[in-house]
Amino acid sequence: MSDFPPLTIAPQNDGSGVVAAHPVDAPEPPPITETEVGEYREQDRFLPIANVSRIMKGAVPSTAKISKEAKECVQECVSEFISFITSEAAEKCQMEKRKTIGGEDILYAMATLGFDNYAETLKIHLAKLRQHQSNTNSEKRTEAAEANGDDD
Repeated sequence: MSDFPPLTIAPQNDGSGVVAAHPVDAPEPPPITETEVGEYREQDRFLPIANVSRIMKGAVPSTAKISKEAKECVQECVSEFISFITSEAAEKCQMEKRKTIGGEDILYAMATLGFDNYAETLKIHLAKLRQHQSNTNSEKRTEAAEANGDDD
């Protein structure tokens, strides 16, 4: 191994006036077992199969049929993909000490994970969504002002 002795870390003062004599190791939670993983209901882990099926049907000719096995496979894949992207975005937010994942965080995660082609398309959709939300909000403010009899 190494000829150097193990490093010891000096106790830290957290401002409470109490300095711990020895660092206390927090007990590590036990790993999740396969049984516990199996206890999660499928509907809690995956997107609804009806939504997946509807999207799939929209992508194929109306005469095409899609097997149950294909729907379930895509359901699992898209759910995993969303978890993968969201996990990367959440990590970025955590590093920046933020609690809310935004659209830019998703775009960043996609680019970071090599989905640049999709990220470019989603930038356009995000801009359109924000424009629509902005228009909707200004219409609501106008309607509220008119209802109150305000003249701007």
